[in-house]
Amino acid sequence: MEDAARVGIRVDRGSCVGSGACALFEPEFFEQSEEDGLVLPRVREAGPEALPALRAAASRCPVSAIELVPSDGPGSAGRDRAD
Repeated sequence: MEDAARVGIRVDRGSCVGSGACALFEPEFFEQSEEDGLVLPRVREAGPEALPALRAAASRCPVSAIELVPSDGPGSAGRDRAD
């Protein structure tokens, strides 16, 4: 993904195993659900300054459940997937 004006954050909760690496290293962007231990994004999208941290979080995920996508603005980043 090229550096865009904004980046969307998607978490595939169907793949997430709750390792918590993303929440541990990037708590500004990710948290673990108290209900099931799976990851939830704290925000749906972020500015280009967050891209290095988001890429690091995505690379730490042992099951590649974090996807970074180009975003056209608020509300355009998509939703968390549960499949």
